[in-house]
Amino acid sequence: MSTRHILLGLLAGGPSHGYDLKRRHDERFPQARPLAYGQVYTTLQRLVRDGLAEVDGTGSDGGPERTAYRSTAEGSRELARWAGEIAPPAPFVTNEIFAKVVVSILADGDPESYLRAQRAAHMERMRELTAVKTGKGSDLATVLSADYALNHLDADLRWMATTAARLTTLTAEVDTA
Repeated sequence: MSTRHILLGLLAGGPSHGYDLKRRHDERFPQARPLAYGQVYTTLQRLVRDGLAEVDGTGSDGGPERTAYRSTAEGSRELARWAGEIAPPAPFVTNEIFAKVVVSILADGDPESYLRAQRAAHMERMRELTAVKTGKGSDLATVLSADYALNHLDADLRWMATTAARLTTLTAEVDTA
C-alpha cells in the first residue's frame, strides 16, 4: 500500500495534522499495519517537498503546536492518477509457504507436518478475522478488510490441500533436480 497516496486521500477531505491523519488511517484501514507517527510526518514532509501537499497553518488548540497540511492541485491530480491505475497481478508468484515446503524436502524434513501446522495457523487466523468482522459494532471497512484477508487465507488453504495431495510427486521432482 502506498502511504503517500493514502495520506493524500485522507487530505482530500480537508486540511489535517499528522496526528489526525494517523488516527484516521488506522480507523479507515483497520486490518492494515498501523502507521508509525514518524512515518506519517516523514511522508508529509516528502509530499510538501514534491509539491503534492502544503502547510495549511499551525495551531495549538490548548495542546502542543500542530502543523496542518492540505493537498495541492498537483496532489489531487497525483491521487486521481494513482487511484485510477489498475493494480497489476504480481508477475512472479513467490510464496513463503511453498519455499518452506521445497526447503523441507531438500533438507529431509517433514513437509506434510509443516503443511498441517501451517493449515492450523491459517484456520486460527480465519477464526480471529471472522470474530472481528462479526463483532458488535464492526463497520463496513472492518468487514471488507477482514473479507479480503479471509479470501486470501482461503486461497492459501486450497493451495495447501492441492500441494499436500501432490507431495509425493513434488518430492520426486525436487529430489531429482
